[in-house]
Amino acid sequence: MNPILEKVSADKGKIEAHFHYLHQNPGVAFEEQAAAGYIAGKLREWGYEVTEGLGKTGVVGQLRVGDGKARIGLRADTDALPVQEGADLPYKSRVNGKSHMCGHDAHSAMLLGAAEYLARTRNFSGTLNLIFQPAEEIMAGAPAMIADGLFEKFPMDVIFGMHNMPGLPVGKLHFTGGPIMASVDNWEIVLTGVGSHGSMPEKSVDPLVAGAALVMSLQTIVSRNVAPMDAAVVSVGAFLAGGAGNVIPQNATLRLSTRTRKPETRKMVLDKIRAITRATAEAYNVQFEIKEGQPGAILINDDAHTERCAAIARETLGDEQVVTPGPTFMGSEDFAFYAQQVPGVYCFVGNGDTPNVHHPMYVFDQANLPVGAAYWVAVAQAYLK
Repeated sequence: MNPILEKVSADKGKIEAHFHYLHQNPGVAFEEQAAAGYIAGKLREWGYEVTEGLGKTGVVGQLRVGDGKARIGLRADTDALPVQEGADLPYKSRVNGKSHMCGHDAHSAMLLGAAEYLARTRNFSGTLNLIFQPAEEIMAGAPAMIADGLFEKFPMDVIFGMHNMPGLPVGKLHFTGGPIMASVDNWEIVLTGVGSHGSMPEKSVDPLVAGAALVMSLQTIVSRNVAPMDAAVVSVGAFLAGGAGNVIPQNATLRLSTRTRKPETRKMVLDKIRAITRATAEAYNVQFEIKEGQPGAILINDDAHTERCAAIARETLGDEQVVTPGPTFMGSEDFAFYAQQVPGVYCFVGNGDTPNVHHPMYVFDQANLPVGAAYWVAVAQAYLK
């Protein structure tokens, strides 16, 4: 066994303790105060210079060792989801309606495990920046940290991120250069009509019927406008209208998420949503408002650094534990915004045959904790020689 993996594995109990605390105390986007306080306290205990409140609830721990000029960033996300946990775990969420159903608690625990090891051994020379970022789930945390001066206050030559992925073999790291995750646009469309008693529809302007027509029309955007060799998704995840069977509502709200992998495809899809919404509203005589959320960028890995990280992972974990090229996904990640500022490498660690992320029964496989922590240690020591 590689010495780094062996020594980090010996500390698995400590990393599990971080994971269990973070899992039991979840906070959704920009409400991660419990996680931020816990993380900041641990980093200070180990000798890091700690900055809190960057990007509202973000934490950065910096450790300078020796006279090396290299500067790197290792990033983990900290936010949970507004989902009631389904699995009855001994370390189950203590917050009703909120839980870590995406594994961000594990990502932070793995980085904390590496943080303690690197502070204790100090077997590197240069500047190590550990970034614990809020609000990844709404694509707002990375832009918030950047806007608060992340790269001005903590200059970096390259930045690294990692995410667990159900469906991939447990403990195997997957690396792919170039575009690996899609951009995302989360929009809300509000249709306003005239409410009425359910027995007198002729006196109404029914936004629910207009919304139903709009849901179906939006499904033609991808099927009839996006080439089969391209990729895009338009999903309506929420349709909110009315509350009683005998009342025609005044308003109907659609919440939708689009994913695209090319800038030109993104523009076309969003333009089509606007045009179809406008035409549908006119046809059904309702008013409409489109509320455009924080856009997400396409996540593009730096090819050369990706190849180097795969080699570092092979040396640390073994050839059989590294897959390259790995899969790409239509999901989105605001790590993409960091990779627009400096070269970035984002990899996936397999979580095995479990329910997918965001599912109420999702469970992170704790066998991954020393794997991720060892990878972070190896990356830091290799880049900060």
